[in-house]
Amino acid sequence: MMKNMKTKRTGISLLLASTMLVASACGAGGNASGGSAPTESSPSVAPSSSSTEPTPETKDEGTLTVYLNDFDTIIGPMFEAATGYKVNLVKGNGAEIMSRIQAEKGNPHWDVVWLDAMPSIYGMGQEGHLLTGWTPDNAANLKDTYRAYVPDNQSFYPTGAHAAGIIVYNTDAYTADQAPNSWDDFAKQEFKDSVGMADPAIAAPAFPFVARFFSEKQMDGGQAFFDSLFANGLKVYPKNPNVAAALSSGEIKAAALQESNAYELVNSGEPIGIQWPEDGAPASVRVAAIQKNTKNPNAAKAFVNFLLDPATQQQLIDQGDESYFEPSVPGVNPKEDRAADAVLVAADAAWAFEHEAEIKQWFADKAVK
Repeated sequence: MMKNMKTKRTGISLLLASTMLVASACGAGGNASGGSAPTESSPSVAPSSSSTEPTPETKDEGTLTVYLNDFDTIIGPMFEAATGYKVNLVKGNGAEIMSRIQAEKGNPHWDVVWLDAMPSIYGMGQEGHLLTGWTPDNAANLKDTYRAYVPDNQSFYPTGAHAAGIIVYNTDAYTADQAPNSWDDFAKQEFKDSVGMADPAIAAPAFPFVARFFSEKQMDGGQAFFDSLFANGLKVYPKNPNVAAALSSGEIKAAALQESNAYELVNSGEPIGIQWPEDGAPASVRVAAIQKNTKNPNAAKAFVNFLLDPATQQQLIDQGDESYFEPSVPGVNPKEDRAADAVLVAADAAWAFEHEAEIKQWFADKAVK
């Protein structure tokens, strides 16, 4: 049973071989539908002269470089103003960032990766690419759910989570009673050739979305579930903004859409209804990790600690471009129009990483067919 909301509410081993191929062929950066490589943004705010400089045991050698897929317009100035550290941001979609990290494996150019791709980053930690055994001071703030996401080797820390997919529908095509109200409904005849979703090999949130079904149903059951959707004409688009555009244009009438994209459509006046599953929406957990051999360990640790500060997460919600998310620390208020009873459920990171290449290859084979 689903709750209907029509108001304004809105590894690194593959995998990386297939990810690089897909990213180079059709990857799209940012929120645009066209292809582009990851983009670098220079610091736009000078560090505060009144900020207190740390007295590190090891001195940093240069400017902190952070690879990320969201919040690039806001997090740099916020961090610099709060800490005095300069930061260089490199943005791309999930596939582009992971491909870039793989390409730089012998000579990493990054210090921190901040991405809603917990299984892939878990794998990086298991393969020895990340700083481990370190606890940020603000990790003490983590909610129990998010504390449980921290791996035993402490290779990353979660900064929040969002629905990798919620059910959305075009209200010009369906009334609330006619719209799909469960994932299984996507396989029904009345929704044939009308449903879309993002590509799990390209869009960072899309793999956690499908991983939840595969981990719950196991590989055979997950394939059977998505086979039923493909048999009913499921359309797969590169990224969530492409799904949103197809939904707005009427090319599709319903979709599994990442929540910020869904609420953005509603808030812009598009005829879109939102359904939150009572048993939980698949979650995409955004995590931050430090490169094992970073030459800027003090700034890198300060950045991760900064992300776990309640004030930082509140500002990201109040002013960020992907502001519809569940904070990982208490004392932070989500968007007022976000479902108060929204439940997020994430696939186990270890299981998802173990099967990531297999799942993504399966979807790639389906796309070829």
